[in-house]
Amino acid sequence: MKKQAYTTQRNPSFIGRIGISTEDVTPPEGIYARNWGAASHDIAEGLHRPLKLVCQTFQSDEDADPLVLISIDWGWWKNFEDEAFFRKGILNALSLQPAQLMICLSHTHAGPSISRQDISKPGGEHIQPYLINTQLKAVSAIKNALLTAFSGTLTWHHGKCALACNRDLPETGTDRIVVGFNPESEADDTLLVGRITDDSDNIKATIVNYACHPTTLGWDNRLISPDYVGPMRELIESRTNAPCLFLQGASGELAPAQQYGRDLTIAEMHGRQLGYAVLATLEAMLPPATELSFIKVVESGAPLAVWHQTDCQTSTTILSEMAQVEFPLKPLPSLSEIEQQWEECEDRVMKERLWRKLNIRKAIGDGEKACVPLWIWRLGDSFLIGQPNEAYSQLQLELRKYLAPFAVGVINVVNGHIGYLPTQQFYERDIYSAWQTPFAKGSLELLIQTSKSISKQMIQ
Repeated sequence: MKKQAYTTQRNPSFIGRIGISTEDVTPPEGIYARNWGAASHDIAEGLHRPLKLVCQTFQSDEDADPLVLISIDWGWWKNFEDEAFFRKGILNALSLQPAQLMICLSHTHAGPSISRQDISKPGGEHIQPYLINTQLKAVSAIKNALLTAFSGTLTWHHGKCALACNRDLPETGTDRIVVGFNPESEADDTLLVGRITDDSDNIKATIVNYACHPTTLGWDNRLISPDYVGPMRELIESRTNAPCLFLQGASGELAPAQQYGRDLTIAEMHGRQLGYAVLATLEAMLPPATELSFIKVVESGAPLAVWHQTDCQTSTTILSEMAQVEFPLKPLPSLSEIEQQWEECEDRVMKERLWRKLNIRKAIGDGEKACVPLWIWRLGDSFLIGQPNEAYSQLQLELRKYLAPFAVGVINVVNGHIGYLPTQQFYERDIYSAWQTPFAKGSLELLIQTSKSISKQMIQ
């Protein structure tokens, strides 16, 4: 009888030059921090947890151009001018090409305003100096990461965490879908954890890619906070003695069941829930550059299949691409029409909605289509795929399946922010994600197909 050949089991990995650096980017006291239409206050009155900037750089060797990954505890870009100002300043300071840099916002809803257009608001005078100071810290972090880079291995493993729940809830007695916990619908609970180790197998950093809106703290909260991301990061760093970088996944329809409050203990609880799931996933990882191999069958009370850890080669491949995806737009009011509506509106909540719609229209222009950037990096046996919108989890579900056994980290709110990318069926419903977005039906599916095509080319 022919002997069975079993597939070895391994964690997707990359080996190369890896740099790590962190900065505290907590804003000044009194900064404008109104993120909710329902909020009755404008200025943050205190601090729950510091806001952090975490930087990691990846190179095939010391002389190679780096890929620079930055995570910041911020919410979202309200307009494209501020994002361009911030990112281009970093690119120019370090002579980087656009494909080499992904700035990923955690999407906390309890952070400061990062819109210079809010200068006339209470506390708005702090925004531009804060943006410039954070930009300088980002440049410093990148330089420091490159200067202290070491020969390291990035190893990935999947886990699970039940923090994220579906948040598209059909409202009783109406045709509307409201934004809140829907216990009748399943949610993507996949957690992707990256472990960076040096040549002595010491943990030097971790990466957490998880899809869940940081909306534990709502409109009544008056504190600056990274939401659950801060407590999660502190727990992991206390156990690993190494920095933790968080990447917000495709969380368009995902959020905690308990949200919109001001109770900090719930944000702490959510952070611990995710943090312990990350630590469990780290414990389940194989050591760097090893795999599980079938060895033999031992006859005992039962025939026992024996698998052992064996050495394996780790990929050094590093590739990057920045593409433009041309999304069709829905029929929309012109920029001048929205400006007039905003000028005439006196309702505080509706005026906030119109202001957001106005900035979206400025970002996409007055045409029938809009070009939106997409970043795809290959690091050894893994992909990091970033885009500026709030995509539904279908994006990551399909890409993980399509690109298996590669590890796939999908990231929302990367290098900008425009609108939601819900699945096609929601365009026929009265739902926030469909009426907020400027993108027409089928845009998410177009992004999925484009991501598949480019990623496949990077494998061949």
